[in-house]
Amino acid sequence: MNPRPSSSTPAASAKAPTQPVFHTDGPLALFGGAPAFDDPQHVGRPNLGDRERFMERVGDILDRRWLTNNGPYVQAFERRVAEISGTRHCVAVCNGTVALEIMARATGMRGQVIVPSFTFVATAHALQWQEIQPVFCDVDPDTWCLDPERVEQLITPRTTGIVGVHLWGRPCDVEGLQAVADRHDLVLGYDAAHVFGCEFYGKPVGAFGKAAVFSFHATKVCNALEGGAIVTDDDELAERMRLMRNFGFEGRDNVVHIGSNGKLNEMSAAMGLTSIESMERFVEHNRQVYQAYAESLGGLPGLRVMEFDPRHRTNFHNVIVEVDGAIAGLDRDQLVRALEAENVLARRYFAPGTHAMEPYRSDQPLSEFVLPVTQHLCGRVLSLPTGEALSVEGARRIGDLVRAYLARAGEVPAALEQRDRRLAQRDA
Repeated sequence: MNPRPSSSTPAASAKAPTQPVFHTDGPLALFGGAPAFDDPQHVGRPNLGDRERFMERVGDILDRRWLTNNGPYVQAFERRVAEISGTRHCVAVCNGTVALEIMARATGMRGQVIVPSFTFVATAHALQWQEIQPVFCDVDPDTWCLDPERVEQLITPRTTGIVGVHLWGRPCDVEGLQAVADRHDLVLGYDAAHVFGCEFYGKPVGAFGKAAVFSFHATKVCNALEGGAIVTDDDELAERMRLMRNFGFEGRDNVVHIGSNGKLNEMSAAMGLTSIESMERFVEHNRQVYQAYAESLGGLPGLRVMEFDPRHRTNFHNVIVEVDGAIAGLDRDQLVRALEAENVLARRYFAPGTHAMEPYRSDQPLSEFVLPVTQHLCGRVLSLPTGEALSVEGARRIGDLVRAYLARAGEVPAALEQRDRRLAQRDA
């Protein structure tokens, strides 16, 4: 099987995305100018693919009147995701969080499961929702993914599994985590929400572990409007997860297993297929946007754009910057607020860490003392706008804005205070 996405429709047939209108002259918005961008620039604004092809599929779905319950588009979407993931099975579900819940339950996780805190809260919530305690582990300072040595230190008699998170298009230490899981007879699953289409030394990232979960939320490189999927090579596990997503039904009216309603609908599957057909275009655009950011921000003291290992294939969908405020002159939060004045909505990914959110903050109040790398990163990392709706020139413009604000770092705190007062007066 070829794990790489392919396009079945010419790129020229897709309607070109509307590109942002931005301004290159005039003062910065914090200092009396108009915002650099007319419209808000978001992190992960949805990629749309070929609209005509999507609408053709929508018409076919409406004509069939088969809107859900494992229709032909869901089945085709599962086959395509499994092919790209290098696995025998894909179980499509309604979203990535439900996918994590089903993976955890179907693989027999219970008691305690080790996860990073440096992740989106859904990773922990999917476990806690099932009364499985997420035990937060620190991350490697270079990869920002689970540190296998620290994972091993946290294993107790109650530990049944590990959920690693492949972060921002970069894989975990899959070999190190697998070795730990094998030594202690633990289930190893992955939250692979960020790595659809990515590879580790030529092997699709979704093929590692007992199972891996993808998100096809609107903000991901390929989206299904809203959707998720679990991929695995385990035949018995795949069958169990298929039962669990549909109330445990085997056939028309025979319930043979505990289950829920996690089915993906046909409209979402049609959007997922349409996205995958344009994936090569999305990834190439992401690569150009990433390169534009890297070039425009390169050499700035106190700023480091996250790099990708050229030995691995990535989707370039996330542009992550680490800000050392003591050197840069502005800390991460000040820079985010300054960019917001320009209609550039950078995000603090991830802040705070999951361990500092409820219910984990109350249940595990000492977590911050064993998560020094996570605590450090949560105060320094931001995600810049991406997606096909942002042009390469727009990315360069955002890079110019960062440079301009850092050049006037001494004036920014007072300007932010003035802006806060103006906004408070306006909203009073």
